[in-house]
Amino acid sequence: MDGLDDVENSMLYYNQAVILYHLRQYTEAIAVGEKLYQFIEPFEEKFAQAVCFLLIDLYILTYQAEKALHLLAVLEKMISQGNNNKNGKNETGNNTNKDGSNHKAESGALIEAAKSKIHQYKVRAYIQMKSLKACKREIKSVMNTAGNSAPSLFLKSNFEYLRGNYRKAVKLLNSSNIAEHPGFMKTGECLRCMFWNNLGCIHFAMSKHNLGIFYFKKALQENDNVCAQLSAGSTDPGKKFSGRPMCTLLTNKRYELLYNCGIQLLHIGRPLAAFECLIEAVQVYHANPRLWLRLAECCIAANKGTAEQETKGLPSKKGIVQSIVGQGYHRKIVLASQSIQNTVYNDGQSSAIPVASMEFAAICLRNALLLLPEEQQDPKQENGSKNSNQLGGNTESSESSETCSGKSHDGDKFIPAPPSSPLRKQELENLKCSILACSAYVALALGDNLMALNHADKLLQQPKLSGSLKFLGHLYAAEALISLDRISDAITHLNPENVTDVSLGISSNEQDQGSDKGENEAMESSGKRAPQCYPSSVTSARTVMLFNLGSAYCLRSEYDKARKCLHQAASMIHPKEVPPEAILLAVYLELQNGNTQLALQIIKRNQLLPAVKTLSEMRKKPVFQPVHPIQPIQMPAFTAQRK
Repeated sequence: MDGLDDVENSMLYYNQAVILYHLRQYTEAIAVGEKLYQFIEPFEEKFAQAVCFLLIDLYILTYQAEKALHLLAVLEKMISQGNNNKNGKNETGNNTNKDGSNHKAESGALIEAAKSKIHQYKVRAYIQMKSLKACKREIKSVMNTAGNSAPSLFLKSNFEYLRGNYRKAVKLLNSSNIAEHPGFMKTGECLRCMFWNNLGCIHFAMSKHNLGIFYFKKALQENDNVCAQLSAGSTDPGKKFSGRPMCTLLTNKRYELLYNCGIQLLHIGRPLAAFECLIEAVQVYHANPRLWLRLAECCIAANKGTAEQETKGLPSKKGIVQSIVGQGYHRKIVLASQSIQNTVYNDGQSSAIPVASMEFAAICLRNALLLLPEEQQDPKQENGSKNSNQLGGNTESSESSETCSGKSHDGDKFIPAPPSSPLRKQELENLKCSILACSAYVALALGDNLMALNHADKLLQQPKLSGSLKFLGHLYAAEALISLDRISDAITHLNPENVTDVSLGISSNEQDQGSDKGENEAMESSGKRAPQCYPSSVTSARTVMLFNLGSAYCLRSEYDKARKCLHQAASMIHPKEVPPEAILLAVYLELQNGNTQLALQIIKRNQLLPAVKTLSEMRKKPVFQPVHPIQPIQMPAFTAQRK
């Protein structure tokens, strides 16, 4: 790099930056490009513009939109000054031959092409910044200069996608004439692959996940066809890149598409298929903590069963009776077991082998935690997992495999997380909370109660914790403490008053990086629905806490307190919403109280019965004294229900 002080070596280092760019080594390419930019004044105008365009592309690929906009302003000024100088020379000269006029026409066409390219880069930068008003102005300029070309229509489709106008975004994509595109051999882009990918992203945002995965698979097929064409000319593996244009090194988007497929399949409820996609993507994007979390979520979803089994235990009306044995006086009822503790998830297989097991989930979550920065200041909530979106249709729209970490123009730090968007300061804390919650769940499933308690305590210590994760943190901590026979400590986590909010606490990316302040343009409804979260309300969360608090009291043989918790919780929800675990608890309490017939009635009806006074209470109070309503007990609450 010291040789850059000599201007004569500038072309050599520019070529080096271009090679690094095509090898997706964007950090090194930026270092060379920024050094070149320091000596840009003595360069020829055309070469100076090439350096600026290269740096702008690199800044956008590494999510440094503010730096890109600053350089675009410099480039605009450079082009306008060069145009004015040429006009002045033409006015003073007396050259009237055809060559001079042709040269002037060619020069004018190049200037117009450069201006059109600048407008397209501005749109891409504003899209990254979610600055929709400024983006709308530039979109008009792009359509005026580039017309209905495929890149301009792709950019406008991305703009409508951000505004939530999904049908309009699809319409714009369908109106693009892909056949007019020069082809991947000249540009390095497979436009058909990008077309199907963008349709998949739009349908993902519309919660039409089956359609989304259909389009992503089409994109993968197009990508594989293009790669097959590129490798068809060479049979020698050592010379597979020879004879190809350098731009084709950027054509293969397989791993970005696999990432999108994995996220889409995870939403559909096909965790094993999602795992196969993401495990291939993580071999390239192994420094992405969000990707490791998604892999762990695949493992959890593949091992926890259906949502109905997870949230309600047993099937609703099949009852809690597993079987009936014997006849007559010897007739016995066998109740179904709810125990899931210390489940062995693999048969002696190494947990390091990438299979969708809970042991491998623990490794994924450990990797995710290690990839997060140690110190975070003023963290804010993260928005949900995002798809890698190639909407944009200009040069390289997929994220890099090696992006530049550092400060953006406004000092907002971020951590690169390709192929998805980078993790900014506001998002890191929420991601850490999600990882800790999953880690506690996995540790409980593996029977590692001390580790589960450690993760749950760390989760509850996070400064910016959403209500739903706080609820789960108390739940997991209490379950671990009960398994460690620390019932009193568990009860402190099970106080219903600990639950005051069950919101997801997700702030939209538009709010974090959003549109310009003071703008009056209203964003259209995105149509995105928040994911179904259990529990859905504070009341249902407190009900779960009370049911589990009753279980904790049973372990200490405090049956009266357990009965009060049980019936207080039952009075807060509809009888059909009472989980089978609560019915089993009621049966246990009646058996402990000696009310065998009442326990049988509960089993037969498969629902809780009104509270019945014990014999000791009947002796203390008059028989016809009205029953006073049960007041909330100010004690800790517990939840054996899991995420």
